[in-house]
Amino acid sequence: MGYELVGVEFIDAGGHGTLRVYIDRDSGVSLDDCAAISHQISGILDVEEPIKQAYDLEISSPGIDRPLFKLTDFERFTGSTAKIKLAVAQQGRKNFRGELQGVADSKWVKIEVDGEKFDLPYADIAKANLVGDF
Repeated sequence: MGYELVGVEFIDAGGHGTLRVYIDRDSGVSLDDCAAISHQISGILDVEEPIKQAYDLEISSPGIDRPLFKLTDFERFTGSTAKIKLAVAQQGRKNFRGELQGVADSKWVKIEVDGEKFDLPYADIAKANLVGDF
């Protein structure tokens, strides 16, 4: 439909979940765009029924605090400020906030936090978002 699929996440809240689909395009995303995508995805989900529990479908633009899902996202936003939460602690910490420095060897996300550089295993990233500069 001419949109970039930024990413998909499912949040389970004890038997009722939220399926969140992030979309984008060069001209931006409007409410009408979200409604059109929602209509298309709802039809597919109703037929295929991949999720067996009750859930809400949300279609969203990535927004200022854009989630980072793919390695290409970390490369694309090199130089931007990001927050990264790891599933497995690295050097005694799970949370990092700093300037993205790109990727290495298709498995490491590079970030500089307060002058210190870290190579974080992409496979261990639980959540990552850009931080809006205000």
